[in-house]
Amino acid sequence: MTGLSVKHLVGIKDLTVEDIRLIFETATRFKGVINQPRMKKVPSLRDLTIANAFFENSTRTRLSFELAEKRLSADIVNFSSSSSSVSKGETLLDTINNLIAMKVDMIVMRHPYPGAAYFLSQNVDACIINAGDGTHEHPTQALLDAFSIMDKTKKDISEMKVAIIGDIMHSRVALSNIFCLKKLGAQVMVCGPATLIPKHIESLGVMVEHKVEKALAWCDVANVLRIQLERQQAGYFPSLREYSNVFGISKERLKAANKPIVIMHPGPINRGVEINTDVADSEHSIILEQVENGVAIRMAVLYLLAGNFND
Repeated sequence: MTGLSVKHLVGIKDLTVEDIRLIFETATRFKGVINQPRMKKVPSLRDLTIANAFFENSTRTRLSFELAEKRLSADIVNFSSSSSSVSKGETLLDTINNLIAMKVDMIVMRHPYPGAAYFLSQNVDACIINAGDGTHEHPTQALLDAFSIMDKTKKDISEMKVAIIGDIMHSRVALSNIFCLKKLGAQVMVCGPATLIPKHIESLGVMVEHKVEKALAWCDVANVLRIQLERQQAGYFPSLREYSNVFGISKERLKAANKPIVIMHPGPINRGVEINTDVADSEHSIILEQVENGVAIRMAVLYLLAGNFND
């Protein structure tokens, strides 16, 4: 079994271009497996136990990882912080060490605090996979996004211009996408209200645009981020209606760009806010393809990291 150059998947920053290419090649093979009409499982991880430890709410990512693990024939433990001893004050480290003491080999973790996955990777004896840590990184989302672009366009990422549109400041998806796309040679632009664009983000090698029409005219791919409704009270923009009027992706705006643009969204979608229904459900959208590819990418990550157990 061939593994990656890293023992944990904490962030895109830790991966080499060769690692990313290997993940994509492996995901392509696994996509063939899961699209078979009958036998959708392989016995690759039947001797491993994986714990899904989610300290934040999740639907797509948690179910995608769980399905990927089942497709690989792993044993699975699902852990929710709301019904555990965490609610009684138990520390993160104690919680995870208790899981490992039960002979868990790999931990897939989502946590509200940036750096939680890295902290565990340095302090526990198990493979850690970051399923999102605060506003820091969401590496498997970035991998599946880049994979989906290549799958849709049949082009290398280095040939693409990608605009990431929305709440850049609070988005772990945006940061991981920037790291991944830049590693693979894409041109990247971020677009959104000035209040939602971090200062000095140009230092990451991206362009900044505050007019969505210009961003759409420039890009080949628009990755539209969820406007986090829980942050609306903070006053980053006047109202959801105002945001939609100025930055929402509508069919009229796409038509004005006068070229085909691949539309992406990591979900969950706020229809009528950052993206209109007639765009989200259009022939330009690959939102459901992203969900499908997410299972294949996560299968690839789990399989390749498991290769380290034989080193």
